[in-house]
Amino acid sequence: MKIGFIAIGIGLAAEPEALRTIAQTTEECGFHSLWAPEHVVLFDQYSARYPYAEDGRLPMPTTIDFLDPFTALTFAAAHTKTIRLGTGICLLPERNPLITAKEVASVDKLSGGRFDFGVGIGWLKEEFTALGIPWERRAERTREYLAAMKLLWTQEEPQFKGEFCDFPQVRMYPKPVQKPHPPILIGGESVPALRRAGEVGDGWFGVNVTIEEARRKIERIKEYARAIGREPDKLRFFISPGLGVPIELDSLKRYRDAGVDQVIIGAVATRPESVKRDIEQLGENLVVPASRL
Repeated sequence: MKIGFIAIGIGLAAEPEALRTIAQTTEECGFHSLWAPEHVVLFDQYSARYPYAEDGRLPMPTTIDFLDPFTALTFAAAHTKTIRLGTGICLLPERNPLITAKEVASVDKLSGGRFDFGVGIGWLKEEFTALGIPWERRAERTREYLAAMKLLWTQEEPQFKGEFCDFPQVRMYPKPVQKPHPPILIGGESVPALRRAGEVGDGWFGVNVTIEEARRKIERIKEYARAIGREPDKLRFFISPGLGVPIELDSLKRYRDAGVDQVIIGAVATRPESVKRDIEQLGENLVVPASRL
């Protein structure tokens, strides 16, 4: 069982020294991956419901530092050699797909092919409004953007004409190190999100998912993949129990038996004096024994 660590680029983990310490310590302790989330702007008042908290509110202050994930991951790449680096989650429909394709390929190149592209459709309507992006049909926009980005990553002179994205023959370099492109992990727990994971993703990134929920949703994703002729056994399934949620070795075994390939743990760091020690303790208590499962 592989263990990932989330999150970098937020709060204390947006500070250069803390980010360097987290990246290097997680690698030294045997973590498989390191993840950076994304928000461009936050709001003190918002009507949207944050899907990963019972009260529907984002569990952090709106004045917290929140790095661009590609910048945070590039910094982490420069201070590590083996740990994988992922967006958890990139809010793709808020972005220009050509620029994002360039950023993905750039991080993959600079990291030596260690990038995982976690993608979600977003939950904060007010953020879309501030960015001038329609909230409606963001799922369809995401699918189209992914289709266009795959062409940019894999073709010499790609061109694309769609409803949300349209460009003539272009050249875009570098191409990603990983072929045909970095793994695309679809985030979200709704039925449409699971369908996207099965139909256009290379895997699924689920958050706040119990063991039994993981089992059911993984099987549903595989069914969606089979229905369109894809090979479900090639998909990979990553689960985060939630920021700061404690987990024990027995739970890791049960997630493994439910079909999960990687469990992603961690929290928003707040105490600079204990960052390294806390990660080392997680490594000793979970990462080392999990590697034997």
